[in-house]
Amino acid sequence: MADLVVLLRGGRVVDATGERVADVLVAAGLVRAVGADLDAPAGATVLDAGGCVVAPGLVDLHTHLRQPGREEAETVESGARAAALGGYTAVVAMPNTEPALDSAAAVREVLELGATSTCDVRVAGAITRGRQGKELAPFGEMADLGVRLFTDDGDGVQDARLMRRALEYASSLGVTLAQHCEDKVLAAGGHMHEGEWSSRLGIPGQPAEAEELMVARDIALARLTGGRVHFLHLSTAGSIAAVRAAKVEGLAVTAEAAPHHFSLTDADVAGYGTAFKVNPPLRTAVDVAAVKAGLADGTIDAIATDHAPHAAEHKDVPFDQARPGMLGLETALALALTELELPLHTILALLSWNPARIAGLELAHGGPVAEGRPANLCVFDPAAAWVVDAGALASRSRNTPYAGRTLTGRVRHTVLRGEPVVVDGKAQR
Repeated sequence: MADLVVLLRGGRVVDATGERVADVLVAAGLVRAVGADLDAPAGATVLDAGGCVVAPGLVDLHTHLRQPGREEAETVESGARAAALGGYTAVVAMPNTEPALDSAAAVREVLELGATSTCDVRVAGAITRGRQGKELAPFGEMADLGVRLFTDDGDGVQDARLMRRALEYASSLGVTLAQHCEDKVLAAGGHMHEGEWSSRLGIPGQPAEAEELMVARDIALARLTGGRVHFLHLSTAGSIAAVRAAKVEGLAVTAEAAPHHFSLTDADVAGYGTAFKVNPPLRTAVDVAAVKAGLADGTIDAIATDHAPHAAEHKDVPFDQARPGMLGLETALALALTELELPLHTILALLSWNPARIAGLELAHGGPVAEGRPANLCVFDPAAAWVVDAGALASRSRNTPYAGRTLTGRVRHTVLRGEPVVVDGKAQR
């Protein structure tokens, strides 16, 4: 694609430096010019961006691509296609695959699978071998392959002494540990948030404290070790308050929230629909308000999808037997635009340049739309209304709770390394 020339015509460019109406010329994988009424070189592909926002590509810190091991639910290729359709130019693949991504060989396999996909696929390595929480994984050999985030996502590291050692090890390498905060003993047997609705529905619940205790512990360990901790999918008001205080203290902590934790509540489980089962579970309206406040005031640094596809046989079962998780890549931007009363610049910071920085990808993704920068771009119509059709999503799975819901804001084009991988809302390969 080295000779490919693309001109994005007539869009509103929005990035960390501000916004302006301008054309964007792309060639050989780089932005070559940004300005008004640029001439289209001979042979250039001209893409209409009229009425649209041209922004740095979105970056997802939390994507489950399921490969290796559960290819019936998703593959690197299908997940990357869903990401591109959602405006993402980079995703971080979670390590809770089968086998876990806990070695250089396992990481290399996913990187190779992603090398020709429609999205830049990066990898989070496991903190412990097999994600068993007993012995540290070899961070160094994975870091040599470019891994910058490590997590046992799906499980939190339960042993505080081991987590301390992990933070000390990570600090020596300059990498970040991302924690799934859940005290497994306290959460055991719970299938939704413990509260009014779990009592009404007769479904065993997980108390908010199961998340909050581990958040508090890891803040203390960050203080003790000086290590960097990134908190995955925070969902409770108490967790967010704790992170807010830690940031005031100056600790090296960051946090993310998933779209479902600012757009749905535990009341949505009333129909026992398994598409609404997720971990951490949907919380109360008070918690949703706290997530929105955290996104608004900077306590929460990023919106991450926690895209978690599941084959139908793992969802078409009674609620207590269903696996937790829901799709997210193709709806995250629209949910943020629809549900959050935030300036567009703030929403894009949460979806693009903030997560790029946390993942160590800021040299390639999330940077200013400016001459000489990598051409990883997202073009979307912020006013376009559309209805979510589960059957039309690119994922191999269909477990979205938003089916039939009308959202505002839709991706029109996605450009990866100068190549239009999505044009007029359709994947090009």
